[in-house]
Amino acid sequence: MTKAEYDVVVVGAGAAGAIAACVLAEAGQTVLLVERGRVRTYGDSGHRDHLRNHRLQAYGFNTGPDIEGNPRVFVDQAGERHVVRPHEPGYHVNAAGVGGGTFVYGGLAWRFHPDDFRMASLYGRPAASSLTDWPFGYDELEPWYERAEQEIGVSGDGSGDRNGGPRRRDYPMPPVAANRTTARLAAGADALGLSTFAPPLLVNTVPRDGRDACIRCGSCVGFPCPSGAKNGTQNTALPRALATGRCTLLVETVVEGIATDGRGTVVGVDILTADGEFARRRVSTRAVVLSAGAIESARLLLMTRTRREPNGLGNNADQVGRNLQGHYYPTVFGLFDEDVQDSRGPGVTIATTDFNHGNDGVVGGAMLADDFVMLPIILWKSGLPDDLPRYGLVAKRFMRDNFRRIAQIKGPVHEIPDPECRVALDGEVRDRYGRPVARLSGTTHPETVRTAEYIRRRADEWMRAAGAVRTWSKPPHLALSAGQHQAGTCRMGDDPAVSVTDRFGKVWGHENLYVCDASLHPTNGGYNPVLTVMALAFRNASSLAQALN
Repeated sequence: MTKAEYDVVVVGAGAAGAIAACVLAEAGQTVLLVERGRVRTYGDSGHRDHLRNHRLQAYGFNTGPDIEGNPRVFVDQAGERHVVRPHEPGYHVNAAGVGGGTFVYGGLAWRFHPDDFRMASLYGRPAASSLTDWPFGYDELEPWYERAEQEIGVSGDGSGDRNGGPRRRDYPMPPVAANRTTARLAAGADALGLSTFAPPLLVNTVPRDGRDACIRCGSCVGFPCPSGAKNGTQNTALPRALATGRCTLLVETVVEGIATDGRGTVVGVDILTADGEFARRRVSTRAVVLSAGAIESARLLLMTRTRREPNGLGNNADQVGRNLQGHYYPTVFGLFDEDVQDSRGPGVTIATTDFNHGNDGVVGGAMLADDFVMLPIILWKSGLPDDLPRYGLVAKRFMRDNFRRIAQIKGPVHEIPDPECRVALDGEVRDRYGRPVARLSGTTHPETVRTAEYIRRRADEWMRAAGAVRTWSKPPHLALSAGQHQAGTCRMGDDPAVSVTDRFGKVWGHENLYVCDASLHPTNGGYNPVLTVMALAFRNASSLAQALN
């Protein structure tokens, strides 16, 4: 039963929100955790549907949002507006449901490199960019990385990464075992003098917390886990929060606005519940934490307009929604003269961080690794050579003869943030609740494309050194980047003129309004960002709990 008042309202039950709710509830606060999606299980999430997942989205998603009633507006490079639905290009979807993307992610659990926190100091600021340093360094976040690894559950080899930052403890579980691809790529890396190791994963390699170890199935990224071995917040932090008796989970509900008094103090939230007729109500609170993702957290701030802040909460400096970024993924496919793919999951078994920094002539770099097991239909959709027809006997024969002979190497390139890549409110299109939808515009900074091309060449060299008889890839190009690694729209900093929050996620001008998701990231690293999202959630929620107590 939802009460009329809570100590804290947390908006979004994903990677950050569920952890924030857990920390606050275990610290003695009453918490209302509001989630627009629903509770999903393995059985009701299309676990056998290879046409609807987060790597093949032509027909919708297995984790929401619903196709109807949740449009966005995407503005292309020519300035043309396109109304797009969740399964269409330009939407930049993330999951909508309890656990958020952690319910179906691959679970790569990287710490950011120490240099990722000081990109502007290291490289300067490219023209027309908003590249900046984080307001703190790796050392401040290291204990919180450790807490996320130990409490959510990461498998890996803490001594394997010779380029990473210092750590005090190893991972709580050993790494995932090698598969058929590993040996070929390891031999190629050795020939090039690259250091490699098993990448960290939020996956149980041994039974843990009452859940099984990974069974090595081939449907990992984009799908729920059949054995429960994948560690998302829905099966780690959230059960702990609910077990306190102080956390209430409210699903299929959205926050329509944030109520403040004349001084900017948050006093409540207005919620809409999709229960037959839409039911509106006000919930009073001592603090609000936004953890809805970089697009939706920014959208909610922009939707809440007051006389004191007519352009949206925290937006008097016109910073909310700017610097939208994600990750550009240069990918190289290699065809071998023998089978290199055994479809044993999760699939990512070998990585190098030798190219994350220190690359001549480019800003930043990327971690490179093999990929999760690729379903045949996804290889057909996005991985066939450009000179091969997509239909007919030739394509079918290529797939039949070569699917198990193909490997891939890819990595998330450092994005150079651009203030013109942004989330704004559209003046015409509304969602099913009557709220203005997010309008996304802008394009990748040219320096990001240059770095992506550098990384693509390094991946190709590695693939050829591993013995590929043919390689192919798509050249990088200018495009808006957000999607599953969306970040940056409510960046934290020390100067209210160029940031939205302070270093603990507290929105400037508001003593009890916080952002707690990847929106905070001034830059998004050259790695998958989810462990950083989790570490920040532990850190910032602990700070808020201390303030409330």
